[in-house]
Amino acid sequence: MVNKEGIILVNKPQGITSHDVVDIVRRKLAIKRVGHAGTLDPLAEGLLIILVGSSTKLFSKFVHFDKEYVGILKLGEVTSTGDSQGKVLRSSGFGGVTEEKIREVFASFVGEIDQIPPMVSALRVKGKRLYDLARKGITIERDPRRIKIYAIEILKIDPPLVEFYVRCSKGTYIRKLAEDIGDVLGCGAHMIHIKRLSVGHFKLSDAFNPENIDESCLQKAAL
Repeated sequence: MVNKEGIILVNKPQGITSHDVVDIVRRKLAIKRVGHAGTLDPLAEGLLIILVGSSTKLFSKFVHFDKEYVGILKLGEVTSTGDSQGKVLRSSGFGGVTEEKIREVFASFVGEIDQIPPMVSALRVKGKRLYDLARKGITIERDPRRIKIYAIEILKIDPPLVEFYVRCSKGTYIRKLAEDIGDVLGCGAHMIHIKRLSVGHFKLSDAFNPENIDESCLQKAAL
């Protein structure tokens, strides 16, 4: 009998929550003790690390890993959530924003920067999830957090869309990065697509689709 503990690398599709994936693994493995090592929003797809059995104790270790993403940012619109699932709050267009300026502003975000967590994040402030407050229409002051952007590479510019790669430290919110880039450009921006490629040394290329998960997908959490 397979010992039901370890980790499973999952390729989470768009449109479902990280908790939905946890529920899928619980059903498929017939075990209750399942968690994940870092949320991916319903909009986002890509690598989600699932913790099974005693490996759920390792959550705090995974949180500290750097991550890689590719994403598509849309210029000229600001939304309530920083992504395409939110309500459009402002539409200003992107006239006058040149490719040279886009490249210059993206490059300026490399290094250590302060980032204010978005209200739609899972971060707890005084014991309450920010997204729970946001759903009630409540906005509270959040302290900026120091993060590090190790690399940003623009993959394609097709206005109003900009596709890019980013490697970043723990605690980085890609949708907030998009909003901040839009603010500096002066036209606003939001994310329309996010894919997580890696968490530490764990890669999306080694992940399983949810429908293919079984006990053979379990591996030791070699940190």
